[in-house]
Amino acid sequence: MTDKRQKIIIGIDTHKDFHHVAVISVLGESLTDRKFDATPDGYASLIAWITDQGDVLRAGVEGTGSYGAGLTKRLRTAGLTVIDILAPDKQERRLRGKTDQIDAYSAARAVLARRATTVPKTRDGKVEALRILRTTRRMAVKQRTETMNQLHSLLVSAPEVLRAKLAGLKAKELAKACSRIRDREADDVVTAVTKDAARSLGHRFLDLTVEADRLEKRIRTLVADYAPELLAVYGVGPDVAATLLTVAGENVDRISSEAALAHLSGTAPIPASSGKTNRHRLNRGGNRQGNAAFHRIVLVRMVRHPETRAYVEKTLARGKTKRDTMRLLKRYLAREIFPILIAIQQRQAATQIAA
Repeated sequence: MTDKRQKIIIGIDTHKDFHHVAVISVLGESLTDRKFDATPDGYASLIAWITDQGDVLRAGVEGTGSYGAGLTKRLRTAGLTVIDILAPDKQERRLRGKTDQIDAYSAARAVLARRATTVPKTRDGKVEALRILRTTRRMAVKQRTETMNQLHSLLVSAPEVLRAKLAGLKAKELAKACSRIRDREADDVVTAVTKDAARSLGHRFLDLTVEADRLEKRIRTLVADYAPELLAVYGVGPDVAATLLTVAGENVDRISSEAALAHLSGTAPIPASSGKTNRHRLNRGGNRQGNAAFHRIVLVRMVRHPETRAYVEKTLARGKTKRDTMRLLKRYLAREIFPILIAIQQRQAATQIAA
């Protein structure tokens, strides 16, 4: 008996409380759409409904790393192929408008046209743990910087006696000194309030420093256990390694080649030729944290790595600019680091299978 079930593509616009699902045929025809609650029961109903519509070839999901994370995991568990969808660009929204229904159909057609091909990350392993630790530490460091900026601003207009006492101290010493300031009966109201604010900011800076150091230690331990070969690469420290692992993800089917890694991290060259000018420029797209990680490695190597320094001198002598040279070095790094990341992913996959 011949299977007459139609082949379909799914598009899902995700939200905090509900998801809107659209179904199209392989010819791009709109078939049906429906809204489901963003709950475990809603996920079960959604999967039952779409599989009842036909054979699902692929499912495009917006926000696989945010509101669509839970649904993405359930779809994968059900054996469906999930594609990560970016929000429609502004030009398309100006032409077609925006509703949940329109966005869902747009996601489905992006999958059908192969404009969207990105495999979403799995989020149930050590790489996800690293992402959470890095995000939390970055926030602590940012708040610590803002606290010190606020403290410096406070001291600019502080009473002269207090300002002279704290002048010339570096950040950590200044925070410690402020945390130990004592009130005196002779203090006027402005001095008393300024001391209180300085004490509060000093304690906050020190607490955030302890928190950031604790998180950094956890990141270092986790990276050393999960990806020691990545730490062996010249110029790669724990934070850079954690960034690269987070950008690449944990699943082996996510990045297919070193060119894909370069494009993902914004280190792939972009053609910028016109007329008789034939050149490439820096890619200002891609994952900016990944690009920043490659940039930090390049900076370290340009200062301390003999082979890199020799290459820089040779490239500059050929007429390349420093920016072009750094672009070339980033592209080389993508080629060097790609097989290491793949080996780590494959080892992790084998470990999960063995378990």
